[in-house]
Amino acid sequence: MAIDTTTAPSPQAAPPAPRPHAPKLSSRDKLVLFVLCAAQFMVSLDFSVLNVALPVLGADLGMNQSALQWAVTAFALPSGGFLLLFGRFGDLFGRRKLFLTGLALFGLASLLATFAWDPASFLTGRALQGVGAAAIVPTGMSLLTTTFPEGPQRDRALGISGMLLSLGFTVGMVLGGVLTDTLGWRSTMGLLTAFALLVLPLAPGLLPESRTPDRPRLDIPGAVTVTGGLLALIYALSTAAERGFGGADVIVTLVAGVALLATFGWIESRAAAPLVSLPMLRRRTVAWGNLGGLVTFSMMTTVVFVLTLYFQEVLHLSAFRTGLVFGVQGVLSVIAGIYAPKVIGRFGARRTLVASLVGQGVLGAALLGIGEGSWSVWLATAAVSLASMFHLGAIISYGVTVTSGVPDEEQGLATGLVTSTQQVGITVGIPLLGVLATTNADLLTGTRTVLAIDAAVVLVAAAAVAVGLGGRKRA
Repeated sequence: MAIDTTTAPSPQAAPPAPRPHAPKLSSRDKLVLFVLCAAQFMVSLDFSVLNVALPVLGADLGMNQSALQWAVTAFALPSGGFLLLFGRFGDLFGRRKLFLTGLALFGLASLLATFAWDPASFLTGRALQGVGAAAIVPTGMSLLTTTFPEGPQRDRALGISGMLLSLGFTVGMVLGGVLTDTLGWRSTMGLLTAFALLVLPLAPGLLPESRTPDRPRLDIPGAVTVTGGLLALIYALSTAAERGFGGADVIVTLVAGVALLATFGWIESRAAAPLVSLPMLRRRTVAWGNLGGLVTFSMMTTVVFVLTLYFQEVLHLSAFRTGLVFGVQGVLSVIAGIYAPKVIGRFGARRTLVASLVGQGVLGAALLGIGEGSWSVWLATAAVSLASMFHLGAIISYGVTVTSGVPDEEQGLATGLVTSTQQVGITVGIPLLGVLATTNADLLTGTRTVLAIDAAVVLVAAAAVAVGLGGRKRA
């Protein structure tokens, strides 16, 4: 009898399985992504496009220096205060419906601000822009995370969204100066109107409706306390940026904000259908991921703010040359947004988040070498631009970390936390640290103090996130 002497190939000899690639996006998916990202970019642009136009705006509308802060605060208050509430409304009553409503309101409010005839009409437009933004941001993020499945497709979509979010803030600073010098301050608000008119006609036919399958009762006490707490906290911090923390209104609203948020936590622990699920907040990915997001947003916006003052007041650069510096930052942010999802796919969201925070902190520390010489322009440009790449990595990886593993019916809550972290981070950094630079008799010394604190906070946060997420496998 013949004996079969062949042997099965050794398992070690088998070729390695190829790495799975992200499925290509269909033409419709690309259009959906374009609509959602364009809306996010529009809101991000609104945070900075008006900044350099404030002196001209004030002179035109008759607003004194102390009143100009309300051009920013009137938008920041509702945009940050109503995020969680509108995120939940989208879950319950339809994310697409609320997204379209917010987009229409934002466009009309921008039109009102464009043709404002006095301070009251202008601030009304800004406040309504903030309400529209509070509806757009959480529902847009929820539509993105429910449209693109968890994995490479969602990572890629979040990468593009995060890139445009950061880029919008930077581009706004450059465009604001150019538009104000050439067409006047009203063109900055007109640009936002044009964005809304571009996106709104496309959205209804492209975006799918999504909501939770059941409709639990809305947590009214939770909604009132969290919205009131966020409004009070953002008002206190925004006002402190202009007048310091000694004012009675700042102290009262700061204490009220903290008390209301503490009450909100107590209410949520007992509510049958809470606005924010405490078990979700106990997820390590949600808690520590949002900490990383809060730190990266608040610290990077502070760096941009103090360097803007430093370039113009210490180095005496023109607004145009200052804009060019941040233009370099914007280009590198785009590059980071392209490659960050690939890095996350290779190393995992947790490791990418920690490494990005470390990189941002180290390069923030490198900025301590700036001085009064012309060489400081090159040092600052290189350091802040490279730091922005790590900042983009942190933005994208914290978004992936927080939303991974969350069921679709709770994506509104998860993305509401993500976007609340973004908005609060953008709002609180400058009041908490920027005031140290603006109130110091020597702006260079004040800038270095802020940069030192900034670097220390980011590096400590990186260590805390690493420990908090240390036991998790790759997201």
